[in-house]
Amino acid sequence: MSSVSRSFGIGIIGCGLIGQKRAKALGTGGNLVACADIDAARAQALAGKSGAKAFRDWRELIWLPEVDIVIVSTLHDSLAAITYAAIEAGKHVLVEKPAARNAKELEPIMTAAKEKGIKVHVGFNHRYHRSLRKAKEIFDSGVLGELMFIRARYGHGGRIGYDKEWRAKPEMSGGGELIDQGPHLIDLSRWFLGEFSEVQGFAHTYYWDMPVDDNGFLLLKTANKQTAFLHASCTEWKNLFSMEIYGRDGKLDLSGLGGSYGIEKLTWYRMLPEMGPPETTSWEYPMADDSWAVELAEFYDDIRLDREPAAGLGDAHAALKIIEKVYEESGYDHRA
Repeated sequence: MSSVSRSFGIGIIGCGLIGQKRAKALGTGGNLVACADIDAARAQALAGKSGAKAFRDWRELIWLPEVDIVIVSTLHDSLAAITYAAIEAGKHVLVEKPAARNAKELEPIMTAAKEKGIKVHVGFNHRYHRSLRKAKEIFDSGVLGELMFIRARYGHGGRIGYDKEWRAKPEMSGGGELIDQGPHLIDLSRWFLGEFSEVQGFAHTYYWDMPVDDNGFLLLKTANKQTAFLHASCTEWKNLFSMEIYGRDGKLDLSGLGGSYGIEKLTWYRMLPEMGPPETTSWEYPMADDSWAVELAEFYDDIRLDREPAAGLGDAHAALKIIEKVYEESGYDHRA
């Protein structure tokens, strides 16, 4: 880009639900100039709203000179290949989590991005929800004291035919629920606790008739034994997001993500010197989810300021390594 004042040209590859969410969240910093999808009508429908070009073949999109940033919102099996090709074409990339089906698939991308000086942001949009942003602000202020552990659950109930969809096909998904919703739990836990040096877990298929897991349980420990106790499930029946962050001087309790997950809420329990019932402050965020827009605005700034994205390939790689270890211990082989 020759000028920081003009908006970035955005190309979206994968024009389904997530691609459409990304298009709506471009803000003033981005201008949709091209869309690609194997369903040509879907690409045309999204492109038509802004006068963008539409393609069936994503390879045509990545070489357009007017495209500065490529957003990759495809199924898991093509995330890595498209991201790599976009980097080779000199484009900055926002790729949806998990960014690849396994850690090995991600490694050439990490090398290429570094060699070419390309920015790659991984779509860990949960970091950008209002409740999580507020929780991080409270944590960073130091008032929780030293963190001890995190307990978190994330799940949904599937739908009729869920076990016949692409997420149930290991060659397309790279795994089941643990690689679907699990990366968000792992990423948020790393965001607060840092790197995990010990990984234990169990993934299993309890309900759905599919060769991938429908529940994943994790016990992750840092070098000084700070622990994340995590459960991702697609037998939750009633959609749920719950995360509790425990410090020596207080606790943060987060619930809801909006929509079917319920109103976003954050409660801070502040331990008093005399202990007993804590001082309690709560925030509710009933307004529309702005995480997608906040995330993209940050990425625009990353590019303009030449800084490393806060949620990057290293974070995706760390999450995938954890997931792979649990799959291996649980007897799943989802390698494509």
